[in-house]
Amino acid sequence: GRIPVGRGQRERILGDRQTGKPAIAIDTILNQRGRDVLCVYCAIGQRASAVAKAVATLRANGALDYTVVVVTEGDQPPGLAYIAPYAATSIAEHFMEAGRDVLVVYDDLTQH
Repeated sequence: GRIPVGRGQRERILGDRQTGKPAIAIDTILNQRGRDVLCVYCAIGQRASAVAKAVATLRANGALDYTVVVVTEGDQPPGLAYIAPYAATSIAEHFMEAGRDVLVVYDDLTQH
């Protein structure tokens, strides 16, 4: 099934570890296929293997055609993790101001 995302709303996905929060976010991006929605996926301080898995899933499903990925890995300087969500927001705002519908996913802001 499809996950309905209301235009102009914010959703926060909460849960303990291993509840599949990133999977829900990736599925939401995959469900935007054919809807003329630009997606921005921002991985903040994640393990390289987790990011690689997410990007591989996006690639395998053709989602990289409409998705921008912003990544800072956990072993990179803290300043990069700090600025990553701002960079993702700026990218999203650029396309929004050009008239596009945009979905932004921040994974995850608990370290921010």
